[in-house]
Amino acid sequence: MKRISKLIFLVIIILTTCEVRSQQVPLLKQPDINALVALMEGSFSSEEQSLNDSDYYDIRLYMKKIWTDRTDGRWLYVEQAAAQMEDKPYRQRVYRVDQQKDGSFISEVYELEDPLRFAGEWKSDNPLSQLSPDSLKKKDGCTVYLTLADDGSFKGGTQGMDCLSELRGAMYATSEVRIDTEGLKTWDRGFDKDGKQVWGAEKGGYIFKRIGN
Repeated sequence: MKRISKLIFLVIIILTTCEVRSQQVPLLKQPDINALVALMEGSFSSEEQSLNDSDYYDIRLYMKKIWTDRTDGRWLYVEQAAAQMEDKPYRQRVYRVDQQKDGSFISEVYELEDPLRFAGEWKSDNPLSQLSPDSLKKKDGCTVYLTLADDGSFKGGTQGMDCLSELRGAMYATSEVRIDTEGLKTWDRGFDKDGKQVWGAEKGGYIFKRIGN
């Protein structure tokens, strides 16, 4: 009789625990552009990855909202530089993030004319306030398409071979992106006309951990 009572008690405990756990599982968030941009904006570093794997460099990535009064999407100034040469970033871009009717997102990529004159602009309260979108050059074919994943992250990348690149003999470039509360994982690669990779990390993307807002 005691064994039966213990067994019944054990079953009750298991069922109760399962019920509590099921109540703790968060519901899938609805796709929201403000949530996406909040995850994108900030200061990020790949230092931890570079210390664990010498094939990766210590890179700093900064993204800050600009032109906040515009209604044609969310605009971000993006700056990327080696940790020892932050005053000379090797990549400066402007992203226009927008939400599509199906709930997915796009992040269009724009280039700046004479970009180094804006180095460190992410530190400003109003970056690129002297510019407007018509002074930028859109990188056609390089738009990143993102969707909300079940784990609450945003994942996606470029499509096809339309993002042209001439760096190191490449014909086109691709980007794969994952964005979550810890930071970003980005994998940018260039390929030649035969589909052979000629630049970019070979083993996987760069892991950028958030180091500031």
